[in-house]
Amino acid sequence: MKELVVATTNKDKIREIKNILKGLGVKVLTPDEFGASPRIVENGKTFKDNASKKARIISRLTGKLAIADDSGLIVDALGGRPGVRSSRFAGEKAAYAENNAKLLRLLKNVPAGKRKACFVCVIAIAKDGKVLKTVKGMASGKIAFEPSGKSGFGYDPVFIDPKYGRTFAELGPEIKNKISHRYRALMKAKQALKKLL
Repeated sequence: MKELVVATTNKDKIREIKNILKGLGVKVLTPDEFGASPRIVENGKTFKDNASKKARIISRLTGKLAIADDSGLIVDALGGRPGVRSSRFAGEKAAYAENNAKLLRLLKNVPAGKRKACFVCVIAIAKDGKVLKTVKGMASGKIAFEPSGKSGFGYDPVFIDPKYGRTFAELGPEIKNKISHRYRALMKAKQALKKLL
């Protein structure tokens, strides 16, 4: 079976990516399985910069085809923040709840009609340290006034999908993994991976 390394140590992302890539006929591996989990500094200005850097490094270290995801939340009322700093919004080692709390605090006085946001996911595919392709997926919605829902991770408890009128955390993986930014990016990546594999 062909092998694909997902360039992340985030267990939530690994689980979601494996779930979405089912049926591709590949064995999805993690850098840990190669003893190759370097701390990669995500200092790019864009999601594409960060995804490309991670994919390049892990593909070179493992000698395998690698994919890396960089994703985040763009909130109109905050001028596009948290953006590429989404996972570090409340500090370098901030927990999901801390990032959500900071976001809601900053949006405290912003009315319902001005809480537009979108999730962005960029996936880079690399081999032997060279990026072969990058793809992007987006999901539009708005920010809730308080967290709701038990599933998902990151900003899922505060991100409301317009079609369902519920947060990603309330929708659960069965629905979220068919409409999310990561799903949309991975569907594009899947087409490229079929050719590359």
